[in-house]
Parts: sequence; C-alpha cells; structure tokens
Amino acid sequence: MSNIDRRTLVKGSLAALMAGAAFSRAALAQSSEPILLGVSGPLTGPNAQYGTQWKQGFDLALDEIEAAGGINGRKLAYNFEDSQSDPRQSVAIAQKFVSDPRIVMELGDFSSPASMAASPIYQRGGLVQFGFTNSHPDFTKGGDFMWSTSVSQADEQPLLAAYAVKRLGLKKLAVLHLNTDWGRTSRDYFVKAAKEHGAEIAVTEGYIAEERDFRSTLVRVRDANPDGLILISYYSDGALIARQARQVGLKQVICAASSVYSPKFLELGGEAVEDVHVGTRYFPEDPRPEVQTFIAGFKKKYNGVEPDAFNAYAYDAMNMAAAVVRIGGADRRAIRDAFTKVKDVSSVIFGKATFDVESRRVKGAMNAELVVRKGQFALWDGKPT
Repeated sequence: MSNIDRRTLVKGSLAALMAGAAFSRAALAQSSEPILLGVSGPLTGPNAQYGTQWKQGFDLALDEIEAAGGINGRKLAYNFEDSQSDPRQSVAIAQKFVSDPRIVMELGDFSSPASMAASPIYQRGGLVQFGFTNSHPDFTKGGDFMWSTSVSQADEQPLLAAYAVKRLGLKKLAVLHLNTDWGRTSRDYFVKAAKEHGAEIAVTEGYIAEERDFRSTLVRVRDANPDGLILISYYSDGALIARQARQVGLKQVICAASSVYSPKFLELGGEAVEDVHVGTRYFPEDPRPEVQTFIAGFKKKYNGVEPDAFNAYAYDAMNMAAAVVRIGGADRRAIRDAFTKVKDVSSVIFGKATFDVESRRVKGAMNAELVVRKGQFALWDGKPT
C-alpha cells in the first residue's frame, strides 16, 4: 500500500470515528428512551445498607438532572443489580451489562475486590466501569475503561496516620482492620505512613466482615498496651468495636478511617464513640454551596434525614455520569473518552471535579479532622480528648 493510500485510509478512519461520535450524540438527542446506566452493588447481604444509601444519592441527583432538562431532553435512569458486593456476583452482572446494548456505562461495585474481579470483562467489552467507591490503588490500573472518584487509599491512609501521630501525638498504635483486600491494603498504607512519622505499631488485628464478637481480639490489643486504637472499618463494625473496646476496659484514644463517617456510627455506637476521632472527605458543616445545596435537597426529599458520605459519593457519581454522557452521547467508547474532557463538574466531595487522565482519578478532595463531641461530629479543636 502506498503512503498516499495509508494517509487516505487514516483520514477516512478518523472521519468515520468523528462521524460515529456525531451520530451517537444526534441519536441521543432524537431518541425518547431513557439513557440507561448499569449499577452493580449490594442490596442484600452484609453491605446492603450501602446500596440503599447509593439509591438515595442517585435518585436525588436524577431529580435535579431531570428538572434541569435531562440529557438533551432525555431522562437518565439506572438498572441496579444486586451483587451483595460478592466478586462472583459482580462478574455475572458484568457479563450481563456488557451484553446489553442499552447500558452505556456501569457504576460500582461497592468494594474494590468485587469491582476488580469484574474489571477484565468491562475492559474487554469496552464498557466504562465507574468505581466511585473503589479506593484500592490498583482499581484504575485494570484498564482505560476503569475510572473512579474515590480517593485512593495510597492518598487517604497517610492523612489518617498524620492525624493520629502528628496531630494527636499517639506513639504506640493498635490497628484493627477489615480482613479484606481493601482493609489489608489500607492497613499497609497506614502502617507505613505511621512508622515514617515515628510511631510504633504494637499490634495489628484483622477481622471478617460478618464478625460480631471482638472481645478476644480486644483482649490481645489490651495486652499490647497501645496508647491509641486505629479502626480501618465501616460504620457498623466500627461502632461495635468501639462499644466492646470500652466494655473490656480499653480507654485509649480511638482514631478511625473516613469509612466510619455516618450518622449511623453515632447511633450504633452511642456513648462508646464519644471522643472518637475521624478523618473524613465529607463534613456537612462545610460552608461550600455544593455541600449545603446537597444537604438541603436530601433533607427535603427524605423527610429531614441527615445524609452521610456514601449518599454524597453516589450523588456525585450520578452527576459525573450525566456530565460525561452529555459529552460522549450513547457510544461506550465516546463515554470513556469523555472522562478525559469533563472539567470542573460540581461535586460535594471535590468542589469542582476534573480527572487526572493518567491515574483516572480526581485529585483534591477535602480533608476534615473531626471528633465526636456530645453525640455529634465536630471539627477537632486541637484539645485532648
């Protein structure tokens, strides 16, 4: 083939791609059918509460998107498949979504292991997997169809270590963590950063998600005589650990990862979580208009219920999905490319969200250092607990 022929072929291919993208956007504008997203996440099983919180955040965002005219006049909708956050289920759901031409993008799964098990299917199928709660650093390394607005544990856990060691002055730590890929990865990043700040790790203890009796673990922690307990947990197990820690006589300072941040942590933990310190990416007292608009809308829709971080993550994710579909239309590859083009999307967690193309994550999440005082989360004032 001559050089002229090759140039003609390349130009023709580029023209076809551009025409295809234009056709996709034109079809998007002309069709009256809803634009359909697939959601893979837990509606039953030990993490079911997070799927419920996702739906609340999604639905609030969709109300606002529809009120603003939708996506070129069309509704945005989602099909939520229950994975129980189980990798075996997430793989089956991925196969279903990839083979369904109506699905233009996938959101989920809840846990990084469940998402990462399904990533090869989404990558081969050319369907974006938007893992908006997937903080494992390796999630977005699965391919160029993997994107996330979750803060990586490589960035998050050093913030928690700095809070515990540099700000609270803790020197000898016991680390309790979920014995999952997410929990172990978070532990490793935390331990590395804490040691770099000069802390000693007295003991690390993993536990399974279904565990409810932590007393034998906490006795071993007590025997190690730490001056602080670090919880790499979700709010339900974190609250239970705090309760049982106080019951076995552990009075040390507790410092917990942002994953416990929720009004439910206060409700489930009661007096036992008083004076617990939490680093978080979301805090409702943040005066930014993105935060206050979200909270006001959530309370209005859900009869005064206070939103938590997982509601905010889902709300942000649906708004980001709308932003990329407006650019990419109904074409799956064009949607992938649209993630590189969206700029300054309004976000509760980030303020204005723009993706770093190399990491396929958003940089610049807020960081608030909180403490539970009188049954409420409050900005830590620097005073000892």
